[in-house]
Amino acid sequence: MTNELSVKRVSLSLAIVTGVISIVCAILIAIAPQFTIKFFGAIFHGIDITQIEKTMTLGSAITGVIAAIIVALVAGWLFAKIYNSIES
Repeated sequence: MTNELSVKRVSLSLAIVTGVISIVCAILIAIAPQFTIKFFGAIFHGIDITQIEKTMTLGSAITGVIAAIIVALVAGWLFAKIYNSIES
């Protein structure tokens, strides 16, 4: 019995989760920029991400969400392909 992953399901699931997280992040930056910058700065170990607040526009937020979804689709596809190719 094999436990193969559905490449399509994994790719789409990861893309949807990534899209939701990206949209929530953009909304948080729009409504609570200082909190969001501090929160994500802590996650990224103190990297200065203050420029995000200053340069984010609706267009860049939409572009970012789309780019993140595309990267997640590819990553999910690749993950499932590699997982399925590894024999146990």
